[in-house]
Amino acid sequence: MNAPIPEHDPAQVDVDPYSLPLEAIDVANPHLFAADQHWAWFQRLRDEAPVHYCADSAFGPYWSVTRYDDIMQVDTSHEIYSSEPAITIRDAEDDFPLPMFIAMDRPRHDEQRGTVSPAVGVKALAGFEPIIRERTIDVLESLPVGETFNWVDRVSIELTTRMLATLFDFPFEERRKLTHWSDVAVATPGMGLIDSEEERRAHMLDCLVYFQGLWEERAAAPEKNDFISMLAHGESTRDMPAEEYLGNLLLLIVGGNDTTRSTMSASVLCLHDNPGEFAKLRADESLIPAMVSETIRWQTPLAHMRRRAKVDTELGGQTIRAGDKVVMWYVSGNRDERMFDDPGAFRMERENVRKHISFGFGIHRCMGNRLAELQLRILWEEILARFERIEVVGPPVRTPSVFVKGYTELPVRVVPKS
Repeated sequence: MNAPIPEHDPAQVDVDPYSLPLEAIDVANPHLFAADQHWAWFQRLRDEAPVHYCADSAFGPYWSVTRYDDIMQVDTSHEIYSSEPAITIRDAEDDFPLPMFIAMDRPRHDEQRGTVSPAVGVKALAGFEPIIRERTIDVLESLPVGETFNWVDRVSIELTTRMLATLFDFPFEERRKLTHWSDVAVATPGMGLIDSEEERRAHMLDCLVYFQGLWEERAAAPEKNDFISMLAHGESTRDMPAEEYLGNLLLLIVGGNDTTRSTMSASVLCLHDNPGEFAKLRADESLIPAMVSETIRWQTPLAHMRRRAKVDTELGGQTIRAGDKVVMWYVSGNRDERMFDDPGAFRMERENVRKHISFGFGIHRCMGNRLAELQLRILWEEILARFERIEVVGPPVRTPSVFVKGYTELPVRVVPKS
């Protein structure tokens, strides 16, 4: 049976969250995120109901966890909170179940993650750096100086998709298929990219057919250091069923694509909107790693992760029952005033700039976090080497999603160094 398309009220963006009773608060509306109007809703929950139960939403009942320390508790309490059967608020597992290791508990999670993690491990990063730099220079030097263009498409998507093609050893000329499948996998039906879950499923099955051909090629050849070869040869993954292969593919595609490209775009927006911080960066390029960390905190490219309670438990003075859906809102934890001073401000020189929660914690901490930071660092080293500034010349268009917190358009002009 096909799950109905969730109905989200676009009028919610004009509602004052303080005008509603707490029990009526529902933050899981993609219209709020697309309009960048979710901040006050999370502010109220952090202050008045940091562990909050929403009984009626388009995604069903769920708990919101909105303070930094409570999120950390959930994210690291694997014996209490399960990642199975899915890690997003959307309940699609009954309609089209796609097992993936991020949505598994131990020991299967550790076995499958351990199979592919060397592809983005410390040893691999040294080999990636010259490739990333060469491609970054190529993309930046192809930009139309003096003309308005969409930074998201020309730079953020292009660079992350090139990296994904390398990680999968995917046919380079067809790399934009990876972007398309990533976007479809996380799209909200009826909000631009797909109209139904059936349409999503058709695109995902196309993805599976394509990757099954690559699997057969890699399985018949000696193992190499790419995701597909590692899965095809790994002891715990070589016999995985097709739906589990597809689930892990989508995890690796989305994880390597949406998060990095969102932060690449956000970094341009942040430094344009904060000229004082940009001046500091121009004067001292050793601040680039701190700028990268602050952008990742400020943007929070994945707004949430979800768990299910394995047992009855208590969190923040609330009783959570076994089976309840628990949503960790990273986007709120990264703006928690109890953890970050003036959290809405973009400040590279915060003392705790690396304490953001965007990569998660515990066994599910983002596998490719170092690679993402490397790509962002190199991007800004090369931007500062050839451009005086990047001017944002129009409002950004944000992704209509409660999961991927990103951009579809960011109109800019580049000003070269004189």
